[in-house]
Amino acid sequence: MPRLSFRDLASRLKSSFGIRQRLVVLSLILVVPLMLDRVMVLEHTRANQTRIATEDLTKLARQTAAAQRDVMSSVEAVLHSAAYIQVAAEQTGQSCAILRASIRIEMPWIISLSVVGKNGRISCSTMPNYIGLDISDRPYYRQAIETHGFVLSDLVISRLNGHPLLLASYPTSAIAAGSPSVILVGLNMEWIGGLMTSLAERPGVEAALIDGRDLVLASQPADPDTFGKPYAGLVAEATKSAGDTGSALIATPRGKRLISWARIADTGTRMIVSIDYESLMAPIKRDIQKAYLQLAFVAILALIGAWFVGEQFIIRPIRLLTGMANRFGQGDRAARATARELPAEFKPLANAFNAMAAQLAERERELIASNDHLTVMASIDMVSGLANRRGFQARLEFEWLRMHQLQAPLALMMIDVDYFKLYNDSYGHPEGDACLARIGDALARIANETMGFAARYGGEEFCLLLPNIDRPRALEIGEALRQRIEDMLIPHLTSDFGRVTVSVGVSLAVPQSDQRPEELVEAADAALYAAKHRGRNSVVGHGLPEALPAPVSLAG
Repeated sequence: MPRLSFRDLASRLKSSFGIRQRLVVLSLILVVPLMLDRVMVLEHTRANQTRIATEDLTKLARQTAAAQRDVMSSVEAVLHSAAYIQVAAEQTGQSCAILRASIRIEMPWIISLSVVGKNGRISCSTMPNYIGLDISDRPYYRQAIETHGFVLSDLVISRLNGHPLLLASYPTSAIAAGSPSVILVGLNMEWIGGLMTSLAERPGVEAALIDGRDLVLASQPADPDTFGKPYAGLVAEATKSAGDTGSALIATPRGKRLISWARIADTGTRMIVSIDYESLMAPIKRDIQKAYLQLAFVAILALIGAWFVGEQFIIRPIRLLTGMANRFGQGDRAARATARELPAEFKPLANAFNAMAAQLAERERELIASNDHLTVMASIDMVSGLANRRGFQARLEFEWLRMHQLQAPLALMMIDVDYFKLYNDSYGHPEGDACLARIGDALARIANETMGFAARYGGEEFCLLLPNIDRPRALEIGEALRQRIEDMLIPHLTSDFGRVTVSVGVSLAVPQSDQRPEELVEAADAALYAAKHRGRNSVVGHGLPEALPAPVSLAG
């Protein structure tokens, strides 16, 4: 069997596939990546939506747990206060009367306060029918005695009326060693459950407060049938075995649920918030199905279109026009499409290409001229006629490098118009602009006389850059500038001087490798601040020694 070269194989494949088949393959190559990309985007959206829902549920669980913990903290404070009073009153033999007189329970979440004696029986209580009740076998009582600390019970059934209760206990031995009593507080379960009512505003969100035995203490939406009953086994087990906070996706008899939980500090109680995962994901699933249908429809249209489009009427004209465009893009401004080589349908496009090429060539010439003009305009301040801050920054960097190479000094003056805000307020902004224009004109003349560079730094602040000049000369030019502005006699009735004046800060340095041009500006700003501080209408140099080179420093 003769061996086929790559060229022969390509030739046979080309002869086997007509333009229609090749366009079909091309369409599939274009459509399949789009389909894959769309699937990836939708899957990312699904994961992102799950993450956002998880974060939202975790936040809800933590906020609700924090509210419950605030309640427990207030209960613990009441217990602590009652324990102190009990310890102090035990010596008098009238501890119950003293405790009742001293403690006023005004918290809606506390329904009773009792004292349990060393025999495990309630000896004093705000609920008289509790007195004499034996609770020595209750786990929360024994735990309080053993740990000498605050204990929150799991859900218990009252021995008096059979109602479920939640109790908090605190031993007086935590206050005074050897004291045998335990302070007991009964909690209002309906009020505690009311802290979760804000969750009712979240559609589809369910929440439950469960104790250490996984019994429901409160739920939202409120359901009396679940109170005191075991919470969903898989969910409760997952939250118990994990950390104090967390999230998980769990399969329950009602379907998958996204849950988040937070443990109330110092207790075995947990706040669990959940939402139906399928309901949460339903919109994105509909979007995925819709996207698949849309992509299938687009793919079919692409295949049908490719089948009926011939190379002679599409590929070749596009290739000719593309070649013309490429030549034009590579700089051949004379490149034009030959209309007679194209089908009649493409001749208007070829003529449009040719007209566009001619216009672009002309536009390019205009843009070059406009860019040159804009480059100049971008660095000019339109009010003062001086360079703007951008132009100043470029010139500062240039002069800094030049003086660094020459190891010559570079001086900078920062000039601020005194009381200019008052001038604007008194005479109006048009007069303020006219004032700035006159000052800019005076500054431009001084720059021309001293071979310097003047600019408007911003607002009423100007600057003058003086290369290759020593300190005395810089201060002399600064004083001349100040005097020239004052001699212009521009009226300023709200100024202390009765006319427009300026304050000048002067800095000077020989640029070094470890310095930046900004340090020269900072030093001049500091000197300008000193000039303002001295009463304005003055010239102040920064605190550099006379010797050169010298580092840039702040004004003295």
